[in-house]
Amino acid sequence: MAHENIVVVGIDGSEAGNSALEWALAQARAREARLHIVCGYELPSQYMSPEFQVAQGNVNHLYDSARKIVDEAVVTVEGQGVEVTSALEFGDPTEVLVEISKRVALVVVGGRTQHTGRLADRLLRTVSSAVPANAYCPTVVVPTDSPSSHVPIERVVCGVDGSEHAKMALQRAVWEADRWNAKLTVLVAVNPSAVGWVPAYTFRDEHLHEMESAVAAQLAEVDEGRKIDVEITAVEGSPAHILAQMSEESDLVVLGTRGRGGFTGLLLGSTSQTLLGYSACPTMVVPRRVRKDDDHGPGPVQLVDDDEPGIKG
Repeated sequence: MAHENIVVVGIDGSEAGNSALEWALAQARAREARLHIVCGYELPSQYMSPEFQVAQGNVNHLYDSARKIVDEAVVTVEGQGVEVTSALEFGDPTEVLVEISKRVALVVVGGRTQHTGRLADRLLRTVSSAVPANAYCPTVVVPTDSPSSHVPIERVVCGVDGSEHAKMALQRAVWEADRWNAKLTVLVAVNPSAVGWVPAYTFRDEHLHEMESAVAAQLAEVDEGRKIDVEITAVEGSPAHILAQMSEESDLVVLGTRGRGGFTGLLLGSTSQTLLGYSACPTMVVPRRVRKDDDHGPGPVQLVDDDEPGIKG
């Protein structure tokens, strides 16, 4: 069953949350979707023990603070051509957003590229890695610095590895490129140190060419006849490092999750996990839980023969 055409943004009153809100507004407008603003709040863990008595005044203060954050966010985005709704949710922010992701098209959260070691930054990085790892829909992590510089989206990069799940991420990248009339670069990077053996130069080039051909075949399966500007490139090197470099000249990076374990780090995968901390532009993570009929791209796209009358989307 298709998810609702809703873009959800998680906010907390921080600069990172404000960046996520700004980017989510632009995405909701491009999708003609509803923008749903969510603030999840909870008592600090030390207050949750049975012997600790929490004054009702403290609980009310926590609620009032969260309410103010949401109200100010709504005022910021109202009247800009997008339907806006909001909600205050008591609970762990990650759990709140993951639950909501079961029925919406996209979740957007803020992230930081600088590792300062501060508690607030560590907590933010926990949300920005845990939500993409466990969500039921694609999640976009928006770096703090100037999301407006990445809208409109003109350059999309998609990291793939030839797997079936990477094909799902590739489809989402195609949709974004089509939605924004952007150029799409599809990257497949092979890390020699991870392979353990690298063939001779001539055979290595042949191997990279074969990988490009395999990705081209996957692209043909998911592009639905869309006419987009796309380039496929296969290179040697660390996927996370190369994607981080490419993010400096891109407006959106798209990649999938590995999804082989129950722990957040394993579920997200080393490439995704590393990139979320260092990407210079918004990064979309497409989880393994995403199903083909959960969402659809811009369109509709109608495939017809060039010699036949009809409408091409």
